[in-house]
Amino acid sequence: MADITRRIGLSLGADLCWPTFYEDIVAQLDPVVLGGDTIRFDVSRVTIEPYDLRQPVTYDVVLDRLTHWYHTSREWIKKAIVMDGLYVLNNPFSLQAMEKHTSYAAMMRLGLPVPDTWMLPPKHYEPTTDLQITLDSYAHLFDLGDIGHRIGYPMFLKPFDGGAWVGVTRLDTEEDLYRAYEESGTRLMHLQRAVEPHDLFVRALAVGPQVNLIRYDPSAALHDRYKVDFGFVDDAEAAELNDMVLTINTFFGWDFNSCEALRQDGVFQPIDYANGCPDSQVTSLHYHIPWLVKAKIRWSLFCAATNRPMRTNLDWEEYFAIAAEDIPFREKLSGYAEIARNRLDTDSFEDFCATHLSDLDEITLEYFATDKARQIVRDKVATLFPPQEVDGFTDHFWGLIEFWRKTEADNLGRSDP
Repeated sequence: MADITRRIGLSLGADLCWPTFYEDIVAQLDPVVLGGDTIRFDVSRVTIEPYDLRQPVTYDVVLDRLTHWYHTSREWIKKAIVMDGLYVLNNPFSLQAMEKHTSYAAMMRLGLPVPDTWMLPPKHYEPTTDLQITLDSYAHLFDLGDIGHRIGYPMFLKPFDGGAWVGVTRLDTEEDLYRAYEESGTRLMHLQRAVEPHDLFVRALAVGPQVNLIRYDPSAALHDRYKVDFGFVDDAEAAELNDMVLTINTFFGWDFNSCEALRQDGVFQPIDYANGCPDSQVTSLHYHIPWLVKAKIRWSLFCAATNRPMRTNLDWEEYFAIAAEDIPFREKLSGYAEIARNRLDTDSFEDFCATHLSDLDEITLEYFATDKARQIVRDKVATLFPPQEVDGFTDHFWGLIEFWRKTEADNLGRSDP
């Protein structure tokens, strides 16, 4: 029997709060005894530096927050998977390759009720460039107004690779459409029918097989979009949303992703679900941040302790075989979700958590009552808000975490949080 240390790396950008929460809580957990071996977990932050492509990687698992935008870390992570068998949240190859466009097309093929979506060629490029010459030579003239009429107003103009840098524009009239397309310039854009009216906007946040359903208001300020609400979906709807986000995640090889869906006439229509680097900050998630930290701890420790292999082959044929069956969509979605839960080793994961991480809930509950946790919240607030607002917003976010402690204590059967 051996004493083994598994190394977990945090590959970070501007994240400040959740990594420290994660490190502090993991440090309080007991070692895991698995198969007679005692497994300890060492957590450190991945640095950025030159590396030899043949240099072995010392990490067993990396929680990646940089693949989508920081090229040096992205290439190191890809090398580490290919050369060293590193397990990474998320698959960097699919995350780099699968723009919103591909994710829409793939889920349409599986039958998910994605709103009608069109791709528009760029309006123009710089004159005399090969791109503009190609556009001049081969672009087929089209009637933008007719496309708008076929989709129906209102609609949204969205960058094909996401809205984080450019944004999403709501279009209510043909005049809006022509103006927005003109302003889009060289960008490749989608037009997507708005799901209106709708009576519920849900963001399903998933880490491994764990899913948290959160009512969401995209029109609110960033710190107020994730609502604190309970019972806004029934059991059948919750199961459907769980199945939907796990299907999406495992189809693309993503351990950590979110799915936005709008409910219209009782049907949840997914509108944005290629979010391989979901918001993880206390200044937006507030009440929900302890859930996220625990979910990351559970999944990453399970992957490290069990030497979970990285799935480099996405293997879509299992999903496509179900998609081709002549059965109702809800049965197809259940079939996809069964594939998802098998790929995520859900039964083994749940057994691992029950056996080896039974004290995580209590440790987390106590941790989020500490002065250090509150200081971390304040430090994060200070990076985003003007000095005169730091005290007020620190109290606001800390108050929401304290409310989480009250509800968590109730769930654990404790009379005093």
